[in-house]
Amino acid sequence: MVGRRNRLFADTVAGANASANLYSLLQTCAANGIDCYRYLTAMLVALPRATSIDYEALLPWCIQLSA
Repeated sequence: MVGRRNRLFADTVAGANASANLYSLLQTCAANGIDCYRYLTAMLVALPRATSIDYEALLPWCIQLSA
């Protein structure tokens, strides 16, 4: 199990939760046929520009991926 092995060496519970959330998000991309690298790039560009907390706009099927 890849997730369990990766979280084995997390220093804190918060770090383990953060890595589990990121892993889950990337698996959601893969399940929906979205390129994970392009999604992460688009999300990390969009996050600093956000004026409010709108999590739905950052979901893999809502965010605009660059070509």
